Amino acid sequence: MSDFRELSRSVKGLTVLVTRAASGMGRATARVFAAEGANVAVTDFNEQGAQAVATEIAASGGSAKAWQLDVADGGEIERVVADVAAHFGGLDIVVNNAGISVRVAIDDEAYEDAWARGIAVMLTAHPRIIRAALPHLRKSRSPRIVNVASTEALGATALHSPYSAAKGGVASLTRSLAVELGREGITVNCICPGPIRTAITDGISEEHKTIYARRRTALGRYGDPEEVAHMTLSLCLPAASFLTGAVIPVDGGLMARNA
Repeated sequence: MSDFRELSRSVKGLTVLVTRAASGMGRATARVFAAEGANVAVTDFNEQGAQAVATEIAASGGSAKAWQLDVADGGEIERVVADVAAHFGGLDIVVNNAGISVRVAIDDEAYEDAWARGIAVMLTAHPRIIRAALPHLRKSRSPRIVNVASTEALGATALHSPYSAAKGGVASLTRSLAVELGREGITVNCICPGPIRTAITDGISEEHKTIYARRRTALGRYGDPEEVAHMTLSLCLPAASFLTGAVIPVDGGLMARNA
């Protein structure tokens, strides 16, 4: 029997890039990593929002810098990833969190535009960011990629077909890249959040949130962004070196419940 090995559970000094980090799960992820001593690249289409999060982190004694990033723009992705690596002296972790709300009927005149935008932001952006980050991840002692999908990748809701297709694609992309990059020690995992309190769900009344959560989830409540962020952190620990290709629901037991 081999000797017991101590594995690091610290991301201190590592650099993480988080997309759509100005609010919701992205903001929570940025704050959680910063609290653990990581350097955080706060990226978002909303430049002021990204800067506000970076300022919050700095005020708490953390290390962060904001970048404006439209993940639907391939050239902008290449520029920002290069800037992040140059600023922090490397890049160890990528969290592909960017998403938008897309609700449209299949026969709606706006469907083609909704499909194109949804796929661009929530699927095509992921491999673009990973491709730009790969030269830096290959130099890292603990390279990690986490793609944030949704329980819509595991089930479906009416009028959400562009969203569901994109999120299902993210889950498949995760498994494929886990196999492709595994021999290099780069882990690739996917989180599928369920009902979480974010800007996307702000428009749902508390009454309807409660009814839905009690009917659909095992825990009987909506989740908080920080609960998703801590799962993301767990997947990025140096000690999580043998976990790759996983698609993990963080949904309060929504997918486990039959009725």
